[in-house]
Amino acid sequence: MSDYIGTDNLEAMAGAINYNKFLSSLIMSHAKKNETIVDFGSGIGTFARELNEHGYHVHCIEPDARQAATIAAAGLPVSTSIDELADGSVDYLYTLNVLEHIEDDVATLRLLHNKLRPGGKLLIYVPAFQLLYSSMDRKVGHFRRYTKPRMAKKLRAAEFQILTMRYVDSLGFIAALLFRLVGNDSGSLNHTALMIYDRVIFPLSRMCDVVFSSVLGKNVVVVAQK
Repeated sequence: MSDYIGTDNLEAMAGAINYNKFLSSLIMSHAKKNETIVDFGSGIGTFARELNEHGYHVHCIEPDARQAATIAAAGLPVSTSIDELADGSVDYLYTLNVLEHIEDDVATLRLLHNKLRPGGKLLIYVPAFQLLYSSMDRKVGHFRRYTKPRMAKKLRAAEFQILTMRYVDSLGFIAALLFRLVGNDSGSLNHTALMIYDRVIFPLSRMCDVVFSSVLGKNVVVVAQK
């Protein structure tokens, strides 16, 4: 995960207001202000900064030195390795669009399991369905995309108890499939298209998720417990 090459996409996604609001609310729905919270794979700190503004205390883990420096400059505590945290010291850990970058994701899940206290929760958000693997995935170094059964198998191998699991962004599945079929080869995000999707399509997609979240979506979201 070091020397991350997709920082431009992260910076573009920082302007996706509705998408980021959804993810922030998802994180905060499982967080408590008196807990030790860890953002694993913080990127440029988009969500950690948001939580911090709402009174949550978040420790960021970001191995990319440039991105870690950006987080530190924002006044947030940051480490370059989760090994710096003591086993059993974390109440709640979230990781958004990170596991797909890690070749041995099960080993990482076991490491996260060790860092959580008994009863501690893990929130995972990852891209779904290998069918959607595109130039964007290649650009940012994704090893895979997930399905619910694939994720469940990996979590159980890491000794997690799965509390909830569903697909999200059902219309995003269609958009991602179109990008795979006719999108650019560079894997870069088109800012105008991203803003149209965020402002118009994503809110509609969230409504469609009420019907389709059990079978279809651009992403998988999981809440698990140690």
